[in-house]
Amino acid sequence: MNVTIKDVAKKANVAPSTVSRVIADNPRISKETKERVWKAMEELGYYPNAIARSLASKVTNTLGLIMPRSTEEAFSNPFFPEVMRGISVVAHREKYDLLLSTSGNQEEEKEAVINMVKGRRVDGIILLSSRTTDELIPWLRDEKFPFVVIGKPLDAKGVYWVDNDNIGASKLATNYLIKHGHREIAFISGSLEYVVSLDRLDGYKLALEENGIPFKRELAEQDEFSEDGGYRAMMRILEREKPTAVVVTDDVMAFGVIRAAIDKGYRVPEDISIVGFNNIPLSAFANPPLTTIDISTFDLGIKSAELLIARLKQKDVDIDHIIVPVKLVERKSCVAR
Repeated sequence: MNVTIKDVAKKANVAPSTVSRVIADNPRISKETKERVWKAMEELGYYPNAIARSLASKVTNTLGLIMPRSTEEAFSNPFFPEVMRGISVVAHREKYDLLLSTSGNQEEEKEAVINMVKGRRVDGIILLSSRTTDELIPWLRDEKFPFVVIGKPLDAKGVYWVDNDNIGASKLATNYLIKHGHREIAFISGSLEYVVSLDRLDGYKLALEENGIPFKRELAEQDEFSEDGGYRAMMRILEREKPTAVVVTDDVMAFGVIRAAIDKGYRVPEDISIVGFNNIPLSAFANPPLTTIDISTFDLGIKSAELLIARLKQKDVDIDHIIVPVKLVERKSCVAR
């Protein structure tokens, strides 16, 4: 026998209309009543139809996640799964589902976002990166659709975002090497189309400048956020320069940097010291174990989801951005000169 709203109402000792309002998450219904109704639904095995519920309440209880790369590329780097783990913890706690979209280019990304918004498939969107030439942010802002960006936007006006202080984090990594006596310090990052790469390059330059060390363009390289990308970038640097240390803005890239240095006959850290970024679990098991900047990736996901859901529930939120602290984790990939 199918359980109906009337059955739930009877068990919870409320009117059927109250059950409907609880399903629609009506803010006028008290927390105690909501808990009583949900408990009755659980005990009776009543599960409201998601489509019917969204039509009635005009909400989907679903958050859209927009990946900046294809699924294969994104999940090959532990950063994105860890961010998504943080988002999913909050989504589960707040009873939201997640809808993930991956794409091969910015046109596909925009098409996916338009489909989510115009098709009313999600209540809000989290963009998992911030580009210097981002069409999604101004479009979502113009649509007045709730969204949060993981990464500081180039134009942050009217945008809610969560990030680290990437300039400060890069200064921290560079100053650590300078304090260990290094002056020929290379810098390897992902593409400069991402704001995070630009900010970390700026932090590296500032640390050099504040310590009276001239910036050498020959010591800076960019490539893909991958082990192969780090390998290629380091090989290009070693063809023209002999750095004693490298700041690498991604741990996976740093693994490639270590491999390139070894292939060129250098020892790490005896000849070249290396500092990575992200403090992924594998960095502790690298050879040598990698000194890295812990950016609290999990917390980036937590805070972005909390900020978006706060916007969805409260409309007006006092803060428009959150800075997640970083820390340097010392291991065995650096030595003093």
